[in-house]
Amino acid sequence: MSDLEIKEALLAAAKEMITCGLVEGTAGNVSARLPDGNVVLTPSSMDYQAMTLDDLVVTDLDGKVLEGSKMPTTEKSLHLACLRKHRDIGAVMHCHALFATMFAIVRQPIPCVIEEFDVYVGGDIEVADYRLTGSEELAEEVSNRVADKGAVLMANHGLLCVGKHPADVLKVTKLVERTAKIIWGARLLGTPVPLPDATLQQFAPLYKLIGRIQ
Repeated sequence: MSDLEIKEALLAAAKEMITCGLVEGTAGNVSARLPDGNVVLTPSSMDYQAMTLDDLVVTDLDGKVLEGSKMPTTEKSLHLACLRKHRDIGAVMHCHALFATMFAIVRQPIPCVIEEFDVYVGGDIEVADYRLTGSEELAEEVSNRVADKGAVLMANHGLLCVGKHPADVLKVTKLVERTAKIIWGARLLGTPVPLPDATLQQFAPLYKLIGRIQ
């Protein structure tokens, strides 16, 4: 994908993020790796519906602004740490999706009880230890948790997902939120039954093949 195609895809994912209810107001943020290795991010505290390509911000992997007149998202450290540490990640999305955030607040992982969850997310979603919002400590803690998973919950905060490109990371985020809602409802009905070990072993290798840049 070209720079322009990636920026257009990122803007579309950011707008869809609020349209489908993954965030409210100006919360949440999205980033993507550009072909030259730099990163395009959504700007800080801006209405997604009013956002245009000109509002996006390009930085290097250390956070130095290279393009754009706006400030990058205040959560840029989260994005940059993931992209620096894992070369097979092409995009990052952080949001406060309702059901996923409920799991983050009670500090419970989202279990992998649906086959597609194993394929596209890589298994149970862990809860990262609490660190202050916007801090380098949070970025370090969270980025360590996505080495082989497509998502991580941030204690008392929200959800972070990674993918190959903006449309892919949006798909992962929607899947995590949908699964969190399913688990929440299933627990009202009874006790969720885990997938058989044989199924988990069969699907375990697929995430690295499908969910990461090759």
